[in-house]
Amino acid sequence: MKPVCSIVIRAFNEEKHIGKLLEGIFHQSLDEIQVILVDSGSTDATLKIVNQYPVEIIHIQPQDFTFGRSINMGVSAAQADLVVFASAHVYPVYPDWLERLLEPFQNGKIALSYGKQRGNEITKFSEQMIFAHWFPETSNFNQDHPFCNNANAAIRRELWIQHPYNETLSGLEDLEWAQWAVDQGMQIAYVAEAEIIHVHSETWRGIQNRYKRESMAFKMIYPQEKFTFKDFLHALISNVSSDIRIARIQKKALQNVSNIFAFRWHQFLGTYRGYNQTGPLTWKLKQTFYYPRWDGEEAGNQRSVAPIRYQDQSKKG
Repeated sequence: MKPVCSIVIRAFNEEKHIGKLLEGIFHQSLDEIQVILVDSGSTDATLKIVNQYPVEIIHIQPQDFTFGRSINMGVSAAQADLVVFASAHVYPVYPDWLERLLEPFQNGKIALSYGKQRGNEITKFSEQMIFAHWFPETSNFNQDHPFCNNANAAIRRELWIQHPYNETLSGLEDLEWAQWAVDQGMQIAYVAEAEIIHVHSETWRGIQNRYKRESMAFKMIYPQEKFTFKDFLHALISNVSSDIRIARIQKKALQNVSNIFAFRWHQFLGTYRGYNQTGPLTWKLKQTFYYPRWDGEEAGNQRSVAPIRYQDQSKKG
């Protein structure tokens, strides 16, 4: 029987996280699912852990990897009409994560849905602010811009057949696909209740490289865009100031000031270095990607659904 959804996970050396994600997937209220892991040459215990679950594994050579190519390989193997994407270092908070993420597709105009992301106890303060800004507490089933994130998203496979993910981009393949869908007259839904925890444990250099890679992709999608030195200074100053203000409100400033400056410095230095095209940056996308808009309040979206009680992965096997 055709599954309700197919879940595609991209992974490379994710032994610290993949077990928790799979545990969360198989604690979902939807059980008629297909799970596909696209592995790009893991050398740690990732595949050993995955083999403990009913997961189909697809292999891609590291030299052949791009984000778009690995997604296309996964979706090619998907049997369901709706395909869910999950990063290998995320895990769902609630057992109805899949149900809520797929709910918007009852509307035939929805091409893509994506859910809330939050960090955990090791997440840097400024990254927490980014999550709060990008993924608000209120759902929006018809947002007016193409922003989305494939760490926690779902699409219609029939639309992917028409337009596979761009395999030449260095990142933001999700934004390019969403922009295409919007251009076709389709809609994008944001689902705050479809919440996952996204674990980033990058070095400062890794953060800079992530934003450099994404800005390189951004300029390929929007070749007229630019991020000038003035943009760099404005984004750095405004975001550092906003983060410190919110940290003070939350009485977390003392232990986070240096990390706030370091994170934002590497974020926007990477962004600045990744741009080399000229032309105006659309204001809505500039706001979405670079500028703070959160008021500093703690998350207040209380749900009646009990969260998943995860096992301690360090004590397993």
